[in-house]
Amino acid sequence: MIRSPYKWCQAPVWSCKIEAHAAPCFYGFPPLFRALFRNGSHCFGRALDVFRSRGSRFSFHLYLPVGQSNMAGRGVVDGESKQPDPSVTVLAKSLEWKPATDPLHFDKPVAGVGPSLAFGKAMAAAAPDIRVGLVPCAVGGTSIKVWVPGAEDQATHTHPYSDMLARVLEVQKAGVLKGIIWHQGESDRASATPPYRTLLADLVGRIRTDLQTDAPFVAGEISSFDPANAEVTSRFNREVHLLESTLKKYGCVSSEGLNHKGDKLHYDALSVRILGKRYVGKLSELEK
Repeated sequence: MIRSPYKWCQAPVWSCKIEAHAAPCFYGFPPLFRALFRNGSHCFGRALDVFRSRGSRFSFHLYLPVGQSNMAGRGVVDGESKQPDPSVTVLAKSLEWKPATDPLHFDKPVAGVGPSLAFGKAMAAAAPDIRVGLVPCAVGGTSIKVWVPGAEDQATHTHPYSDMLARVLEVQKAGVLKGIIWHQGESDRASATPPYRTLLADLVGRIRTDLQTDAPFVAGEISSFDPANAEVTSRFNREVHLLESTLKKYGCVSSEGLNHKGDKLHYDALSVRILGKRYVGKLSELEK
């Protein structure tokens, strides 16, 4: 069962099962009409207009944020974090669609502000006729080597790749995957074998094959806030950029100018919001 909010009238949410042939459940005629009549016929005209313009699964755009802690978010939650956009929803751990507010991720209790919410709001602003569905799947502290089928992250006792795959396959029945944003590497920057670009290229190919998509994939540079790892960080970022010349619909965004929250590792809230908008810019380039 998937529970979804609808934004065109002030009314409680309802539930319905997502079927392979159906639009998102907040668009489905039977539950929609039941909710409308339950909450007054004055909602009908507005809801029908929205249904006509957004009723297709093809106008429900899904985006997949994956990686480790700087994608999951460790920025401090603030007032901006709690301001939802009616066009942006998030798939919660419970597989319920909810208004998107930080923290979006649920990998660890310390989850906070990440780039995903700013990303989702910017995507929605750029395309007013669509709804944005964020499917957060990042897991803090993970190496790229656990982003393979069946691998377990010992710290969280989760299976990052397999869990991600199950979540996205379920919601693809209701919408279309339009992009994947990836930020990961702090756990791998010092490793040289095999080259990170090989592991990342394998991951991109695996995701596209398993999800049957050619959606753009945008990676992010990592940052060095400690002179001791400046050289390995620079080398790591070159590895990530090298794939731009070999993979289709692949890009990489800069981490230049971003700041940490005081721990010399995790971005602060302002920085991850900037990063989220950079992902939007690169994704838009790849979609042209």
